[in-house]
Amino acid sequence: MVDTDDQNSFQRFMKTIYYLLDTPVEYVREKIVAPNQQKYPWYHQKFRRVPTIDECYELDMICRYEAQKQFERDRLVEDEILSILRQRYEDCAWYYGDDKDKYCKDLYDTYQDSTTAWFIKYGDLGVTGGAIDAYMKQKHRMIWERRHGPVGSGRTNKKYDF
Repeated sequence: MVDTDDQNSFQRFMKTIYYLLDTPVEYVREKIVAPNQQKYPWYHQKFRRVPTIDECYELDMICRYEAQKQFERDRLVEDEILSILRQRYEDCAWYYGDDKDKYCKDLYDTYQDSTTAWFIKYGDLGVTGGAIDAYMKQKHRMIWERRHGPVGSGRTNKKYDF
């Protein structure tokens, strides 16, 4: 049987070892790591905004690369936003069943508007479509709207017909 005196000395020894190992770790964590740590209130990392592809010079490859990466990040974020909106509408429709037209109309309208905006920007670009392709698509749409009016308005301008 172990003496209580031996047991107490062993406990003191273990506490001393623990104190010797834990004190420097706690000191570094509380005094150095925690004060210098950046806290993000967002679910994703916030990157600084870089110039868009239309602000880059033609031969500035670094600017074009950064614009492409920002475009890809923005597309992923907007894809997730659409996914969340779709899921909210589906959950609402499942919960209300036949009354979904009455209770979920605002969610459905928001989802449809967001889908339209997404398609205007990213639609028909394909998998390999990048920032330059999206910029050209936007430019062609603006030229078309200048000549014919907003898409879907049915207005035609005979002045520019060739």
